[in-house]
Amino acid sequence: MNTLIGCPAETEWHENRVALTPEVVTRLRRSGLDVLVETGAGRSACFADEAYVAAGARIAVRTEVFAQADILTVIHRPDCERLRSGQLVIGLLNPDHAPEELEAVTALSFEGLPRTLSRAQAMDVLTSQANVAGYKAAVLAADTFGGFFPMMMTAAGTVRPAKVLVLGGGVAGLQAIGTARRLGALVTGYDVRAAARADIASTGAAVLDLDVTAEGEGGYARTLTADEQAAQQRAMADAIRDFDVVITTAQVPGHRPPLLVPDAALAGMAPGSVVVDLAAGPLGGNVAGSVPDGRTETGNGVVVLGAGNLPAQVPRAASSAWARNVAALLEYLIHDGSVVLDPDDEITGGLLVRSKEAVS
Repeated sequence: MNTLIGCPAETEWHENRVALTPEVVTRLRRSGLDVLVETGAGRSACFADEAYVAAGARIAVRTEVFAQADILTVIHRPDCERLRSGQLVIGLLNPDHAPEELEAVTALSFEGLPRTLSRAQAMDVLTSQANVAGYKAAVLAADTFGGFFPMMMTAAGTVRPAKVLVLGGGVAGLQAIGTARRLGALVTGYDVRAAARADIASTGAAVLDLDVTAEGEGGYARTLTADEQAAQQRAMADAIRDFDVVITTAQVPGHRPPLLVPDAALAGMAPGSVVVDLAAGPLGGNVAGSVPDGRTETGNGVVVLGAGNLPAQVPRAASSAWARNVAALLEYLIHDGSVVLDPDDEITGGLLVRSKEAVS
C-alpha cells in the first residue's frame, strides 16, 4: 500500500495558500505516492479541485483527509484535535507554542531546517516565502505611495524618483531592493551584518551605514545590546527622514523583532510617506505602532502597513514555491515507499520536533 499524502485546507485568517499544488501532485504520483486533497483546499490560490484530480489526486472532505493520510502537509499548524497517533505532520508548526498538541504525531517543523546546508536549500520554505514577501512588499509600497516610483518626464515637468530604504539584507530585503529598483526607485539598503551589506551593494543599491554591527550565528543578526539599539534608533531617526518609503524585514528567530523605526523616526518623515513592516506579528514588529495585517496612520500623515504574512497575498506563486519545497523534503525522506527518519541526520534532526511512533 502506497504512502498517502494529505493536504487539508488552511483555516488561518487571511491565509490563501495551499501546501500542495497540482504540479507537485503529479511529481509525487510519479514517485509512487498517493495524494488526498481536501475539497476546495486550493481555491483561494486559483487551483481548482478538477486540476488536482487531473494530476492524480483524490478529493475528500476534511475529516477523511485527517483520518486517512499517513503524512499531512500544511502551511500552519492544523486543528490538532483531528490528528491521529502515528501521523507525520510537515509545515510551519511553531514548535515552541503548546508542544503538547503535537505529542501524538511525528512533527517536522520547517522553522528548524538548517538553512546553511546547501542540500537543504530545495526544501527551504522560509527562503522561498521570504522571496515572495520581499517582492510583494515593494509592490504594496508602490501601490500605497501617493507618488511615482520611477522618475517621470512629462510635459508638465520632471518628477524625481521615489527614495526607498530597505532595512534588512536577508532574502526578503534583497528581493524588496531588487523589485523597488526594477520599479525605478532610488533604493538604499541597511543591515547590521557586514556580509549582508556586501550583498546589498551587489544589487546596485546604496548602503546606509549607521556604525552598528551585530554578526550572529547561522547567517542571522544577533540581538543588539540596549546601548547598541539606542544608538541605532537615534541614527535611524536622523537618516530616515530623507526617504519616501521604508520597508523593514529584520527578524531574529524565536525572539521579538528588533525595533528599527521608533516613534521619533516616524515623526521626522514627510506626510504621505509609507512604511511597510514585514516583521509585524504577535511579538511586535520593526516599526513603532505597526499592527499585524493592519494599516495605521501617524499624526503627521505617515502610513504604516503591518505586513507579516505577505506571501498569503500572492497565493498562487507562494503556494507553487512552497509545494516544491515540500516535494523536495518528501523525496529526501521517503525510500522504497516508506518514510525514513534519522534523528542523527542534520536535516531530519533539525526539523524533528518529536517522534512518538514510526511512520511507514
